[in-house]
Amino acid sequence: MASTAAAPGWLRVPDDANALAPQVWPERAHRDADGRLVVGGIATTELATRFGTPLYVIDESDARARAARILAAFEAAAASAGTDVTVYYAGKAFLSGAIVRWVTEAGLAVDVCTGGELAVALAAGADPARIGFHGNNKSLAEIERAVAAGVGAIIIDSEVEIERVADAAARAGRVQRVRLRVNSGVHASTHEFLATAHEDQKFGVSLERAVEIGTRIRSHPSLDFLGLHCHIGSQIFDSAGFAESAARLLAAHAELASVSPVPELNLGGGFGIAYTSADDPTPIEEIALGIAEAVADGCRDRGVPVPKLAFEPGRAIIGPAGVTLYTVGTVKPVPIDGGWRHYVSVDGGMSDNARTALYGADYTVRLASRVSDEPPALVRVAGKHCESGDIVVDADYLPHDIAPGDLVAVAATGAYCWSLANNYNHVPRPPVVAVRDGVARVIVHGETEAGLLARDAALEASDGPENADRTTTPEGPHA
Repeated sequence: MASTAAAPGWLRVPDDANALAPQVWPERAHRDADGRLVVGGIATTELATRFGTPLYVIDESDARARAARILAAFEAAAASAGTDVTVYYAGKAFLSGAIVRWVTEAGLAVDVCTGGELAVALAAGADPARIGFHGNNKSLAEIERAVAAGVGAIIIDSEVEIERVADAAARAGRVQRVRLRVNSGVHASTHEFLATAHEDQKFGVSLERAVEIGTRIRSHPSLDFLGLHCHIGSQIFDSAGFAESAARLLAAHAELASVSPVPELNLGGGFGIAYTSADDPTPIEEIALGIAEAVADGCRDRGVPVPKLAFEPGRAIIGPAGVTLYTVGTVKPVPIDGGWRHYVSVDGGMSDNARTALYGADYTVRLASRVSDEPPALVRVAGKHCESGDIVVDADYLPHDIAPGDLVAVAATGAYCWSLANNYNHVPRPPVVAVRDGVARVIVHGETEAGLLARDAALEASDGPENADRTTTPEGPHA
């Protein structure tokens, strides 16, 4: 009998600890005749043998299909409201040259929030006019680069950025299109660190000052004011928060539109995905239609035209397409509350998935190299780092005979895992492999210990002991 006393309330003992919850895994993930987990037409055991573990695996067909589905959903919803829409892929979820090409080929624009992300998008061939540039503290160099590149929209995040962007555009002889990020005051039902529209946080300006600041933007001839932007949080499962946020923004939108047209309204992203069998997000088609109806109703009530809409999904596209593979190193049964929890330690951890430690995120884990008829055992998948909070999966069930050497897979890791990866304890970051129709290819190279050592200036071959504690400045070396 599986231990349940220490399990969270939402977690049920599975009838079959080998089963794959369809809403959690890539759409075509399945087990082959030998019980091996197959993703993108390739057995995960083959991927682990070829590329090693830990290993990020992205089902390319799944990611492309989700991008196309989300775009179609918002296009249909916008059309029902008598308007058009731009759907941006939120690059912070996971950005690489391959990902940029997948989403742009699907018809999406790209949203970036640093100079590095902008560099990736441009290098991968994204149309600059279809790039949005976010960020609460854009450097002058980043602003100038975005303007020079012809970025389609820079999102003004604070008052000081108005002059910075206006000056950069004037010097470049351009008129830069901008949006103004506003905090609507709508609190998404999510972790405190993920909710981004409340007032006491670093992003955006208060709704009460949106008209005033929007008017200031319009006073600069080198700026073209597109409209307001808001992002209410992440892992949102329905349209209610977006509808309320839109209703509040439309009051300021209408006041600004009474002076001159406000062509767009960007309601951000944050559409949730299923990480566990208990998660049940509303289909994106229903969410999109609910938001569009709320905007249309609000505009009708205020007597203003329905603006062009914009959204920024990221996780909803790439998250479910990702799976991370690990090799089990140790299994340690620990007595708890009259039962047992099995600590399953793997060869990765918070260096390749920091979300559990950061947000208390929940994940699903399954045995990937085989199936087992053993009863389910409550497990906690732990990483290899010297940190008690180094947990990958806080609670799930695996077959009772889970053992060292087994291959396990953690689902829905396509978003915010590689993006947040780090070198804690000098662990190299894993590669990212795209799989499609039985073919696997590396899309992001993994790191090596040699690569980590190469970054350590004190270990450079040319350095002698006499240079170990010296630094170099533009004026030359000094103690």
